[in-house]
Amino acid sequence: MTLKEGEGAVFRKGTMEIKSKLWIEIKGEPVFGRGRKLLLEAIDYSGSINQGAKEIKVPYRKAWSYIKAMEERLCIKLVDRQAGGRNGGGATLTQEAKEFLKKYELLEEGMRELADERFQEIFGR
Repeated sequence: MTLKEGEGAVFRKGTMEIKSKLWIEIKGEPVFGRGRKLLLEAIDYSGSINQGAKEIKVPYRKAWSYIKAMEERLCIKLVDRQAGGRNGGGATLTQEAKEFLKKYELLEEGMRELADERFQEIFGR
């Protein structure tokens, strides 16, 4: 059995592997998960909400609604926006957003480790 980066446990001789999804909800409403993480990372990389949305193949309007919902439900500002114009607009992640992403990544990593460990306990090598 080998463990691959970003994956669950994988059997070399078979195809059985463990996968899981992790997301955060507030009052039953989704707030944050893999897709929204990818959106924030794409915005951070590209410096633009529009470009970030294109990179993860999500319509701009949907990306904008995700950002708005996350900010409202988490009660923190995630993206600093600058309107376009002669010099163009842009978007950057706030420090709070970067800290939130780091915490979420630690949570993801911890959940993968726990799932892999439990998988090995139950299904063996």
